[in-house]
Amino acid sequence: MLFLLYFLKQSFITWFYTYLQTEGFFMSFVQYLISGLSLGSVYALIALGYTMVYGIAKMLNFAHGDVIMIGAFTTYTISSTLGLHPALGVIAAVVVCTVLGICIEKVAYKPLRKAVSPLAVLITAIGVSYLLQNVALLIFGTNTKAFTSIVSINAVKLADGQITVTGETIVTIAVCIVIMIGLMLFIKKTKAGQAMLAVSEDKGAAQLMGINVNGTIALTFAIGSALAAIAGVLLCSAYPSLNPYTGSMPGIKAFVAAVFGGIGSVPGAFIGGILLGIVEIFAKAYISSQMADAIVFAILIIILLIKPTGLFGRNIQEKV
Repeated sequence: MLFLLYFLKQSFITWFYTYLQTEGFFMSFVQYLISGLSLGSVYALIALGYTMVYGIAKMLNFAHGDVIMIGAFTTYTISSTLGLHPALGVIAAVVVCTVLGICIEKVAYKPLRKAVSPLAVLITAIGVSYLLQNVALLIFGTNTKAFTSIVSINAVKLADGQITVTGETIVTIAVCIVIMIGLMLFIKKTKAGQAMLAVSEDKGAAQLMGINVNGTIALTFAIGSALAAIAGVLLCSAYPSLNPYTGSMPGIKAFVAAVFGGIGSVPGAFIGGILLGIVEIFAKAYISSQMADAIVFAILIIILLIKPTGLFGRNIQEKV
């Protein structure tokens, strides 16, 4: 019996090693990697909104995932229902989500900014999330809508057709990189960006220096919500289905990505989102599609046990 188990073990190891050396494994690995980069780029865009709001306003905006859904529904209404050009749908989504983000901050979060307990803001954020979901249910119903991709770029075939890079993947990765670079330049090179850095360090000191703290926080919510709109459109273009709960799980995973990279760090949110997308796709491909989410959250727990501040986070000592 022991000999049989040993023989099966050695046979499996030999087969697995041989499979790793085959061309098919390499091609499928590259294909999964490309898919992971695409999904991770969407997570990165959403995570940037989370990390900016937390880094500057020290608030966890759990309604952020539902802003994604609102942006996707806006594009769906403009391009599919009204039959207008998809570019107009994307612009409308960005405008609607930007205004929505500012309104959420003014109505729901600003009055609680000086609340004694941070739980007040957290509970309010959950309430806003359910409010947006139920409004979408009343307007669009419970049926899942077929979302038409806004990307008209043809897929690219590589390695004699063994690897396919879809137009949605190309656009998603390119948009994520451009936005990341633009956001970093905005923060480092503009007065508004420098004001954000100042407010993130010390709101009181920034106000004494003449910085409009309320306006800076509102601008942060506007930028984060605009990024959520773009992410929602790209997500539904790659995975063409839409319902009032579309943004819930991607929003939670993007929050995981922000924590994974170091919440409050813009490069951390980008790297965290990319890594999370790659891990999720590889987990679905090589382990279990049903266990992929559990694996993602398990890796997060392990990372936080090893480095509680995340990959790019930093320890902040509070003065008493």
